[in-house]
Amino acid sequence: MTLSALPATVPDLLRLLAVPVFAWAAVRDVRTRRVSSVVWIPLALLGAVTLVWDGWVAWNAGEFAWGAFLLPAAVSLGLVVPIAYLFWWFGGFGGADAKALMVLALLFPAFPSYAVAGREFPVATTPVDAFSFTILTNAVLVGLAIPIVLAVRNAAAGRIAPVMFVGWPIAWERATTTHGRLLQTPDGRTYGGLDLDALRMYLRWRGLTLADLRDEPDHYRNPATLPDDPNPPTDGRVDAGTILPDGGTTRHTDEREAELESESADGFDDSWGADAFLEDIEGSAYGTSPDELRAGLEVLVAEETVWISPGTPFLVPVFAGLLLALGYGDLLAGVFF
Repeated sequence: MTLSALPATVPDLLRLLAVPVFAWAAVRDVRTRRVSSVVWIPLALLGAVTLVWDGWVAWNAGEFAWGAFLLPAAVSLGLVVPIAYLFWWFGGFGGADAKALMVLALLFPAFPSYAVAGREFPVATTPVDAFSFTILTNAVLVGLAIPIVLAVRNAAAGRIAPVMFVGWPIAWERATTTHGRLLQTPDGRTYGGLDLDALRMYLRWRGLTLADLRDEPDHYRNPATLPDDPNPPTDGRVDAGTILPDGGTTRHTDEREAELESESADGFDDSWGADAFLEDIEGSAYGTSPDELRAGLEVLVAEETVWISPGTPFLVPVFAGLLLALGYGDLLAGVFF
C-alpha cells in the first residue's frame, strides 16, 4: 500500500504522542530548569515498542527492507545515544537534554512518513535516513540561531554591548524569579557571572529577600549577621517555596553584636558570609565560588538593571528541531542536497 493511500503506519502514528510531551517538557525546562526523569520512562518504553515493531515488519518484508531499517537504527542508537551521553558527561548538556536525545534515538531511528492533504512529510530526507540524527542537527542549527535573535532584539532596543549576543537586561527585582546567569561584576561585563539558582539558594539559606539586602547592604555584608540556624537552601529552583524570615532563628551573642558595631563595611574576612554559606550547604551551588557570589551580590544591591544570560536549555532547540524535522525534514540536507 502506498503512502498516499495510508496516512502513516501505526508505529509512526504512535510516535506523534511524544510531541505534546516534548512541548510540555520544554516549557517546564524554561520555567523551572527541572524536568523529572519520570517523564522519559513511558516515552522510552514507547520507543522500544515501536522500534521492535518496525524491526519485525522489516524482517518479514525481506532483505532489502531489513537493511533499510538496520542502517538508520544503527546510526541512531550507535551514534546519537553516545553523543548525548558524552555531551552530558563533559557538561555540554543537562541531564534532561541528554535523556531527551536518547529517547528520540529510540523513538525515531528512521524517518517516519506522514501523508497530509495529499502531501508527504517530512519533505527533505537524507541518504542515511537516521531521523534522530536529523533532529539533533536541526536542534544545533536552532541553537546557533539563538545568539542572532538575542542580538537583533537588543539592537532593536538600542542595547549595544559586547554581551548582546548572549543576554539581555532585566530589572533587579526579576533576578530572584528568573533563571540564568549574571553577565556583570562590579568591574564590568562578564560571560560567567553568578548563577541565579545559586543566588536563590543563598537568600533562602539566610532567610532574606534581595530587597532586604538592597535596603541595608552595609549591615548584611557583615558575616556576624548570618543566622545561627540557617534555612535549607533548596536547589535554587524558582518554585521551591517562600523564604522563611531571619534564617529560621537568628540570635546574636554579645560578641557578635560588638562585631556588628565595630567592624567597617570593607573590613570583613568573609564579606556577605559567602564562605560560610558555601561551606555549610551540600554540594557546590552550581560551581559558585565565594568571590563570584560576592561579586554578584555587589551588582544586585547597587544596580537597578542587570544583564543576564537566559541560558536557554537545549531541550528547547531539541523540541524545535523535532517539529522542523517532522514538518520539513533535514535542514542541512535541504540546503546542500
